[in-house]
Amino acid sequence: MPYTITQNGPSHATLRLWPHNTLAPRGFVVVIGLSALALALPMLALLGSPALWGLLPFAMAALAGLWIALQRNWRDRRITEEMRLTCDTVHLRHISPSGAAREWQAELPWVALTLTRSAGPVPQYLTLSGGGREVELGAFLTPQERLRLHDELQALLIRLKSHARSN
Repeated sequence: MPYTITQNGPSHATLRLWPHNTLAPRGFVVVIGLSALALALPMLALLGSPALWGLLPFAMAALAGLWIALQRNWRDRRITEEMRLTCDTVHLRHISPSGAAREWQAELPWVALTLTRSAGPVPQYLTLSGGGREVELGAFLTPQERLRLHDELQALLIRLKSHARSN
């Protein structure tokens, strides 16, 4: 699961979300290496031929394009969402790939978690509302992950609200 929920006692919790990344740094090296090998093998037959110099720039451009695309994908997936939950407040911080942060905060008794199963912009559209605003949660998660997150976060919100009422 590309998220963790950490319960820091009965009245505090932390939620951290991030996009799933299937290509680790070692996988990046393997993909680039295998691609370079796959592009080089057919050109071995052209060694010593002027045709090699005609094809070589295109092979290098293809390899450079793959490198740039994979680097861009990694950079675009540096998104995190961090939520601090206490018996009083919920504070959400969304950090974009550029490092810019957007924040949302509301008092816990007024926070509502909503899962729109099919009528939202995406399947299993998950939002938090409170403090006069509504924010999307886990836009980068799959529909199944948003559904599981909804169930776990809903249970956590209920526990924190009941703990706040008992104190």
